[in-house]
Amino acid sequence: MMNGKTTRRNFLQQTGLWAGAFAFGGSFAKRAQAARDKELNIYCWEGYNSDDVLDPFRREFDATVRAEGLTSDPDAVNRLRAGETNVWDLINVNNPWAREMMWPEGLIRDLPRDRFEPMMEKMMPAFHPPYEWALDKSGEHLLGMTQRFGPFNFVVNTDKISRDMAEDQGFKLFLDPAMKDRYGVLTYDNWNIYHMCVTADIHPFREHTAEEIAKVGETARQIFNGAKNLTDDLVQMNLALINGEIDAYFTGGTYTASPARYDGAGNVRGITPRSGPMDGKGGIVWIELTSVVNNPDPSPLADEFLAYVQRPDISKKVAFAEGTYNPVTQMGSSEVLASFDKDELDAIQWDTLEQEMANSSDYDINPDYAEMYDLYSAAKREREG
Repeated sequence: MMNGKTTRRNFLQQTGLWAGAFAFGGSFAKRAQAARDKELNIYCWEGYNSDDVLDPFRREFDATVRAEGLTSDPDAVNRLRAGETNVWDLINVNNPWAREMMWPEGLIRDLPRDRFEPMMEKMMPAFHPPYEWALDKSGEHLLGMTQRFGPFNFVVNTDKISRDMAEDQGFKLFLDPAMKDRYGVLTYDNWNIYHMCVTADIHPFREHTAEEIAKVGETARQIFNGAKNLTDDLVQMNLALINGEIDAYFTGGTYTASPARYDGAGNVRGITPRSGPMDGKGGIVWIELTSVVNNPDPSPLADEFLAYVQRPDISKKVAFAEGTYNPVTQMGSSEVLASFDKDELDAIQWDTLEQEMANSSDYDINPDYAEMYDLYSAAKREREG
């Protein structure tokens, strides 16, 4: 091109450069897409990020898998809201968040029911389709797959406090003046607040009056001020229980007691109260749901991983991933159940699981959590001095 004029020769030269650029760009895009098709990013509670679970998948699918552990359901959902839908392919959180928050806000996509519901039929009967927490409110869309679950309330040393007495007294045990300095608080804030609601005879998963919110704040002060120790380390809390420093700890269950039990400390036991303010129930059970994130550049491996963790051998690995041990919904299959030995079943309190589930309300969202959290935090700061 000279003085704004185009000759046939330089026109052909220019179009040749364009064609080469497009060809290069197309080749690059294909390579990038091929790499993305072999990539999977998982945001999850601990266990799914275990190499025992991930390495066989990496080998079978020749995949690059990155997994990051989360510590709070609300924080995880907020990260998706803040734009991390373009980062993650799968998210593993507790049961209400998919149905109540992530699906209505377009943060996750639904699953093909014809592929995944036959897998649900092999789960424990309580989780067979149609299972409400796995579906949207219309009942039309499958939002994820369940796997780990368990009662989560408090833990005692049964050499000091009998299981029968603990189940009978429930969380009121921690208001007994005789228990001052004999218990710890495992500081899982979200759960602490729910359990303080139950202690105060208040249903945590309903709207609350100002008086009820204030009562939860007062209960928080009482619980914190009566505690001997506070920590977010379940290993430290179990050691304090085993060593006789404390007789119980507030907030815990199969999830936290199982490592100690599997190591032989059968006197460390998760307790589910027999009764309480949640339509007569005194305990809470969590159920994890793994969903596919609505990533604008989706990985085809997301669905494959969801199917992979349903396999009997992998279900067992998920149940006994490093750190903590938990029941899995796949134990409805005789093949999966038979893979657990006597000690493993004892670690997850299989002998009382059915009754504990019957005495528990499903984990849900507290509509007044923010107001309660402010009072809870103030009580915690006061205790910590």
